[in-house]
Amino acid sequence: MNTHLEHSGSPFAILPGFRRNRRLIVEMTKREIKKRYQGSIFGLAWAFINPILMLAVYSFVFTVIFQRRWGVSENESPIDFPLLLFAGLIIFSIFSEAMNRSPRLIVGNVNYVKKVIFPLEILTWVSVGVTIFHALINLAILLVVQLLFKGFFPVTMFLLPLVLLPAVLLSLGISWFLSSLGTYFRDISQLLGFFTTFLMFTSAVFYPLSGVSEKYQKWFKLNPIALIIDESRKLLIFGQYPDWSSIGILMLASALAAFIGFWWFQKTRKGFADVL
Repeated sequence: MNTHLEHSGSPFAILPGFRRNRRLIVEMTKREIKKRYQGSIFGLAWAFINPILMLAVYSFVFTVIFQRRWGVSENESPIDFPLLLFAGLIIFSIFSEAMNRSPRLIVGNVNYVKKVIFPLEILTWVSVGVTIFHALINLAILLVVQLLFKGFFPVTMFLLPLVLLPAVLLSLGISWFLSSLGTYFRDISQLLGFFTTFLMFTSAVFYPLSGVSEKYQKWFKLNPIALIIDESRKLLIFGQYPDWSSIGILMLASALAAFIGFWWFQKTRKGFADVL
């Protein structure tokens, strides 16, 4: 078998490749989710238990101990701060999980590289699919808690997929790029821990984007993750419509990032077998 076959790096090959391998992607995503909870007593229930416990801790620490408020509305309730914080962490986790898992995607699946003809690019779809699965569970918990404590959730939440699509595209592009880079340079995964922490504190996860000093706000707005988090909170918590012009620009930039990441992966994959 020739493991050095040429693979199209054209952006127009992304969707056809996904459609062609969609059943395999779904099955592998299910397997990865099951593997994560395999052997535990509660199994898949941990996917619900962990975020509920996390939200409970945030609510206690920030509303009872620190008595923090978000500070963007006079009618703010005590539950708003943990909900806004939780919403930010949910969106950020889509990026951080995909990013941190990426350098080990190829290295951890050597058999797919050397022994069988396998569409390696779908490993990124699987990785991002797992993060989306957990994000959807967390979003469901967020909405249930909001319904219980506030008696409603905004109808604008149904627009959330339009805001999350750039997040998915950006995660795919980053994952394709880092999974390739991590195959050749193993130190990448060591650096990502620090970079993810830095990114979390500069992505308006723990504070409103509007609360950043005007001197630095324009730089924060260049961070696509901060913008997606801010627009998602508008839809989920405040019941406001997003800034469609910003979302449109972000969509184009994220699609470009996905295309570049895919092109890089396809052009560099021919050397994977040699370094593993």
